Amino acid sequence: MPDTFTTHVLNVTTGRTETVLDLTDDCTQFLARASHGRDGLLNIFVPHATAGIAILETGAGSDDDLLTALQTLLPADDRWRHRHGTPGHGRDHVLPALVPPHATLPVLRGRLELGTWQSVCLVDTNVDNRDRQVRLSFLG
Repeated sequence: MPDTFTTHVLNVTTGRTETVLDLTDDCTQFLARASHGRDGLLNIFVPHATAGIAILETGAGSDDDLLTALQTLLPADDRWRHRHGTPGHGRDHVLPALVPPHATLPVLRGRLELGTWQSVCLVDTNVDNRDRQVRLSFLG
């Protein structure tokens, strides 16, 4: 009998610009190894104070729209009390209050249950730290 809890850490590089990185294929590949066709839950968690996990459409402009909205809501200027790093870096520490560092999604028969246009994405506005870890955990 396979374990009911399996976890794996993805090491990703987001680059030197704000980004929305699609992790859906990584989640699908992990579930193919971990779920053994079972129903359960997939938890995606990013253990960083300046990144989050979002479920949204990608490739049709929504990912860029999200970054634009975050730039409007959280401008990279000198208003932030948290001041180390590049100018405006304090905004990156507020990001997880708007884009949480986790998501838990249903898995049915070993497959991630997403809507037609939904993708699992890492949202990273911190240009000072491009190396990220994302923990994928399956409970089923």
